[in-house]
Parts: sequence; structure tokens; C-alpha cells
Amino acid sequence: MRHNETFYTMLVLAAALLWGTTGTAQSFAPSGASPLSIGAVRLAVGGTALLVFALWKGALGDKVIWRKWSTFLAAGCISAYQLFFFAGVLKTGVAVGTMVAIGSAPVFAGIISLIFRRENPGLKWAAATLLSIVGCVLLAADGQRLEVNSVGVLLALGAGASYALYAATSKKLLDSHPPEAVTGAVFFIGALFLSPLLFILDLDWLKSMQGICVAMHLGLMATALAYVLFSHGLAKIPFPKAVTLSLAEPLTAAALGVFLLKEQLSLVSQIGMFLVFSGLVILSLAGLRKKG
Repeated sequence: MRHNETFYTMLVLAAALLWGTTGTAQSFAPSGASPLSIGAVRLAVGGTALLVFALWKGALGDKVIWRKWSTFLAAGCISAYQLFFFAGVLKTGVAVGTMVAIGSAPVFAGIISLIFRRENPGLKWAAATLLSIVGCVLLAADGQRLEVNSVGVLLALGAGASYALYAATSKKLLDSHPPEAVTGAVFFIGALFLSPLLFILDLDWLKSMQGICVAMHLGLMATALAYVLFSHGLAKIPFPKAVTLSLAEPLTAAALGVFLLKEQLSLVSQIGMFLVFSGLVILSLAGLRKKG
């Protein structure tokens, strides 16, 4: 049983590694590509790819998933995450916005699990989550003075809550539907929710081969493949654990910045990377206990 859980944990970590390439990929986008337009295009490409994959696998044959309110809730949450995240970053800056959004998601996941699923994430999960969140704070701060905007922080908290609720709702869907069906339906509907943005935002950056390559990587690798892996792992492990494992994303982003973009990490950021890594190692030993 432990061996199987380790395998599914690795799937979620692999998804987080793919998510961690997002920032690096965006740095290669042509000038004029706004974060919000990149997010809308990413979801459009990823949602379409996931729907095609689900149809190819024959996972959508019963059509029941299209009639479930939880499917639309999950789709709304993943769409809301994009909007809250980019709005929060715009208001309070990349460092604080990312730190609050990513760091708050595991906390919201633990609260949702405790109240609505009657599951206690446990002390190991709490310790691992605390270590990883502190590590994310140090990574984001990088020794600089941070300007905090209260509206921006609230928006970023909305992003964290949206992601946690997406994971919880998807976990419920995965109890009765295969991962391909869940990702295909949820992300295609989510892409439809954000599709109006494609008609009002500047998409001239997609006219170059460089822009197309960035869009394809973000849509196919950092969204479609990543969420297929995440859903397969989420189906077999507790969802608070899966959300905390997602904190490998900033760890990956920082590592790519060092090795690919030749960025210099301060001592504070190096300590942050170590704490995130330590938290993820501890989490691999964590279980979940039902409340009595």
C-alpha cells in the first residue's frame, strides 16, 4: 500500500515540476504578452487538449459528468484561480502575490478536509506544510523589502482558496469518474468560462513562432500533461497532501532560474529551497486519519 501511495505521490510531484516551468516559459514570451492573456491562452490550449485526450481514451462515454454541478464548480474554481492570481499579482506584486496564493492553498485544503470531508490531515502534514510555506516565503522575499497591498493579498487568498476548492471538488469527481474524464470536462468548461478574454485581450504575441511555442508548452505540458498526472495522483492520495505537494512548483521555478536563466540566489532563498524540500520529504511519510 505504501509503495502504491509513493508512486501516486511521485505523479503529483511530477505535475508540480511541470507547473514550475511556467515562469521560465513566460520569460521567453514576446514583449506585449500580458500575464492574463497568457493565462487565458494557456487554459484554452490545455482545456482543448484534455478534452481531445479524454475523447480519444473513451473516458466521456457515459456523459454523466457533464450534468454534475461539481464539474461546473471545479471548472469555475480553476477559472477563478487564473483571474484571482493575475489580479492579485497586479495589485501587490509578483513576490507577495505568488507567495500568498501558493502558500495559502494547503491551509485552505486542510480546513476543507477537516470540516467537509471529516478527515484530519495529521501532525506530519501540518509540519510539512508549515516548513514548505515558510520556505516559499523566503523564496519569494529573496531578502528584498516587500510592499503589501491589502486588496492584492485578498485577491491572492482568493486564488489559494479557489485552487484548494478545485482540488477538493476534483477529488469527489474522481471517486466515480476516471481522471481523463474529470480533467477533460473540467478544463474544457473552464476554458469556455475564460474564452471571452480571448476577444478583448491583445494576442498579437501569438503571431510569432516564439509566441506559439510558449503557448504550446504552457497549454500542452504545463497544463494538459501536468493536470493528467495530478489527477491520477489525486485520485489515490488525500487531497490536502496533494495540494501541499504542489509547493514543489516554486522550488522547481527557483531551480530553473538558477540553472537555465543563470539567476543568482541569495542565502535567504537557498534556505527557502531547503525548507520546501524538507517539507516535501516529511510529507511523503504523512498519512490521513478519519475523525472519530
